[in-house]
Amino acid sequence: MATFSKTHSQSKQSNNQPQLKNHSSSHMFYSNKTGVYTSTHPPITLPSDPYLDVVSHIFSNKHEGETALVDAASGVSILYSQLQPLIKSVASGLHHMGVAQGDVILILLPNSIYYPIIVLGVLYLGAVVTTTNPLSSFSEVKKQAIACHVSMAFTVMDKADELNSIGIPTVVVPENAQFDSNQVEFAPFYKLISGDGDFVASRTVRQDDTAAILYSSGTTGASKGVVLSHRNLICGVELFVRFEASQYEFRPEENAYLAVVPMFHIYGLVLFIVGILSLGTKIVVMKKFSVDENLRCVDRYGVTHFPGVPTLVTALIKAGKGGVGERLRSLKQVSCGAAPLSTRTIEEFVHCFPQVDFIQGYGMSESTAVGTRGFNTQDVHNYASAGLLAPNMQAKVVDWVTRLHLPPGKTGELWLRGPAIMKEYLNNVEATSSTIDKDGWLHTGDIVYFDQDGYLYIVDRVKEMIKYKGFQIAPADLEDVLASHPAILDAAVTGIRDEEAGEIPVAFVVMKPGAEASESSIIDFVAKEVAPYKKVRRVMFTNMIPRSAAGKILRRQLKDQLDSRL
Repeated sequence: MATFSKTHSQSKQSNNQPQLKNHSSSHMFYSNKTGVYTSTHPPITLPSDPYLDVVSHIFSNKHEGETALVDAASGVSILYSQLQPLIKSVASGLHHMGVAQGDVILILLPNSIYYPIIVLGVLYLGAVVTTTNPLSSFSEVKKQAIACHVSMAFTVMDKADELNSIGIPTVVVPENAQFDSNQVEFAPFYKLISGDGDFVASRTVRQDDTAAILYSSGTTGASKGVVLSHRNLICGVELFVRFEASQYEFRPEENAYLAVVPMFHIYGLVLFIVGILSLGTKIVVMKKFSVDENLRCVDRYGVTHFPGVPTLVTALIKAGKGGVGERLRSLKQVSCGAAPLSTRTIEEFVHCFPQVDFIQGYGMSESTAVGTRGFNTQDVHNYASAGLLAPNMQAKVVDWVTRLHLPPGKTGELWLRGPAIMKEYLNNVEATSSTIDKDGWLHTGDIVYFDQDGYLYIVDRVKEMIKYKGFQIAPADLEDVLASHPAILDAAVTGIRDEEAGEIPVAFVVMKPGAEASESSIIDFVAKEVAPYKKVRRVMFTNMIPRSAAGKILRRQLKDQLDSRL
C-alpha cells in the first residue's frame, strides 16, 4: 500500500469527531539490540484466574448500557438486562440436549441479533464454536465439520437438510427477528432462548481451554483451523476493544456500532460478540450490506461507529459523492481492517467525510484480531497507517532473506508475539511450527515497516492468500477444485489487484492433450464447488505452471505474466 503521509488537521474538522484523551508515545519502542518493537501504550493487567471463561469475563465488566442488540430491518431489540439470562438459557438448553464441555458446535448463520446469544451460550457451557460463511458450499462446510468433529449446528432453514444428511443434528435459527415462535421448525430454537436461565458456568472451564476454531489460509497453503482459547478471546476484549474505547473521552454507552462486518469473521467476532458487549454499547445488526439500507440505518439509529472493510468504505465514498454525506451527522468514526486501502481511496473518504474520524487497523485470525489500531489526534492525522501496536504485544520486522531484524523505516516481514496469539492450527503440527517459532513469534507473512513514531504501515504480502473484499481466499483450495476438472492437467491460482474488490482470483490452467474447455465453463465449474466470493474471476491458458525445484508454485512469476498480458 502506498504511503499517505501524516497531515495536520483541516479547518473543516468537526466537533463530532471522537477526541482522544491525552496520548503521548514513547520513543523507546524499538530495541536495536533485540530488534523488538514494544507497544507505546502502557501494558494492561489481564485476568490471572486460570478458571475463567470469556463470557464470565464479559459480564464482570460493569456499565450502564441499556440496549444491547438491535435488528436493523425490524427494530426488534435485546436489552442488556436480557442478555445474560438469554445466554444462560441457551447454555442450559444445550446442556440438557447433551452438549458437553469440549464439544464443537458449528455456527452457519448470517448476522443476526441471535448470533452473539448463540455463540456466548455455547462458550458459557464450555463447548467450542466453529464459524463459517453462510455462503460456503456444501463440500466446504462438510470438510470443516469433519475436521472439527462437529457435534451439532445452528443454521438457517435451507441449510438444515444438508447438515442432517451428513449426520449433524441442527437447530434452525430464524433469519427474521420477528419470527413466529409457533412455527414447528423454530420450536427447538425458541425453547433454547426461553428456557431455564439459571445455568452457572462450570469452574472446570479454563482460560487455556479451546473456545473457537476459525478457518484461515494463514501464511500459505490451504485453509487451516485457527484454534483460539478463552484467554485469546479475553485478550481480544481487553487489548483491542476495551482498550480502544478507553482512549476516547466519550462514554461507550453513548455510542452505537453498525454490525455489517460478518460475525463469523475474526474481526466481527471479537468486536460484536465479545468486545463491545462488555462496554454497554448499542450494536445495530445488519444481515447483509446494502448501501441504501446502510445509510438509512446510520440515520435511523444514530450510528456513531462503522467498522468496515475496504469494500464497505468504497461504497460509502460512492454514496458520499452522491451528496448524502450531510445526512450522516451521527457518525463519529469509520474504521477499516481485513485488508489495506489504497491512498486514493483514503483521500477520497477524507474529502467526502471530513467530519468523521477515519482509522485503519491490523490483525489476523491467528492473533485474535489483536495487532495495531490507528489513533488520530486533534493536531495530527495518520490515515494511511495501520496504527500503533496494541498493549502487551511485541513485534519484529525481519528481512525475509537474511532473517536479520530491521529498525524503523526499513521494510520486512512482520512477526508478532503476545498473549493474543493463537494456540495452534487444528491437527496441523507442521503448519503450526512453521508459523509460530520456538520463541513464540507469529510469522505473519505481511511486509511492513514502522515509522519513527511507532506507527505501522502495510506494504505487501509474502503469503499467498488472496484478499477479496476483506475475505481470505487460499489459492490451494481453488487449485484443488481446478485439479478435479476432467480437461485440466495442471493449475495454479494467484490474485490480481482490483480497485473495487482489492484482489480477484485468477486461474492459470494447463489443458490435457486434446482436451478443450472455455474460460466461462471453467469459471462456472469452480463456482459450483465454492462460496461465491471464492470463485475464479479470470482464466489464463498456459503451457506450463512455473514451479521451484521442490515443486512449489512460483506465484510471483504468474503475477509477472499477468502484468505482461494485461
